[in-house]
Amino acid sequence: MESIFHEKQEGSLCAQHCLNNLLQGEYFSPVELSSIAHQLDEEERMRMAEGGVTSEDYRTFLQQPSGNMDDSGFFSIQVISNALKVWGLELILFNSPEYQRLGIDPINERSFICNYKEHWFTVRKIGKQWFNLNSLLTGPELISDTYLALFLAQLQQEGYSIFVVKGDLPECEADQLLQMIRVQQMHRPKLIGEELAQLKEQRVQKTDLEQALEAQDGSGVLDEDEEDLQRALALSRQQIDLEDEEADLRRAIQLSMQGSSRNISQDIPQTSGTHLTSEELRKRREAYFEKQQQRQQQQQQDSPGPAGQLSHPCETPSMSSGALGSGLGDAMSEEDMLQAAVTMSLETVQNNFTTEEKK
Repeated sequence: MESIFHEKQEGSLCAQHCLNNLLQGEYFSPVELSSIAHQLDEEERMRMAEGGVTSEDYRTFLQQPSGNMDDSGFFSIQVISNALKVWGLELILFNSPEYQRLGIDPINERSFICNYKEHWFTVRKIGKQWFNLNSLLTGPELISDTYLALFLAQLQQEGYSIFVVKGDLPECEADQLLQMIRVQQMHRPKLIGEELAQLKEQRVQKTDLEQALEAQDGSGVLDEDEEDLQRALALSRQQIDLEDEEADLRRAIQLSMQGSSRNISQDIPQTSGTHLTSEELRKRREAYFEKQQQRQQQQQQDSPGPAGQLSHPCETPSMSSGALGSGLGDAMSEEDMLQAAVTMSLETVQNNFTTEEKK
């Protein structure tokens, strides 16, 4: 339907759009229609002047605005009718008794001009199909032959005045093209007001969408900052947990040392606060050294020393209390600490035995 000429509404120039859509071209302009309107006004003034220029009716006529046009661009049916006479076309009222007596089927006509209040538009056959060329529509609207009569009846019921255009319309490219092909319309055109409202709504929705996207982008930045903070807190917690684990390990080693010392002290005969005879002390000492000799032999069997060298079962490292204290200050393994504690206990026992024998 691109070949169909269709002027869209501009201001109140619907009469101009109606004529040009009917004739399928830019045949009339507001200046030309204004000239016709002024000519009609002058003819009416001359008729009124025949009754006397001093009459009350004539003075009243001069004070009234033009009935054929106004400043908004509206033109009367007289202006449209006179404009069509230039092309040898005539307007007949569709619902007049004279036309109704003719009994002509609307589909056998060529075009109609419809008017309601101050709006004019054309319904015309182009090729073999009818089209509503209302300038308030976004484009031509296809009307089927079966719907044409119902469409005109609906317009009359809504208060429209319908005029049949009699005469031969000027030839146009669209009419020649559509004589050979038929048009199919998938979507009916909308009113310009509806289209404008839809475009406005789309712009509003687009604006809302852009604002939502901007807000989402802002929240994305906040989320990145929050993620960085969470990572920093996680690293801090890991450091704290590592320090706690090291402290727990140190405490566990200390408790293990304390437990080993208690076990050793349980194996060593207790002399403090107990009065034993020399014979009992001797027997206990011999039992203790025998146990130590068995342990030394077991250790030699498990891990023998260099060839030709055997350690005496009764030889034990000698370490004073001061040496043990200084050893604890160094980086000692748990086994070294345990051995030092055993040595210190043995020295204590030997000293007690020596003291007891002197007595």
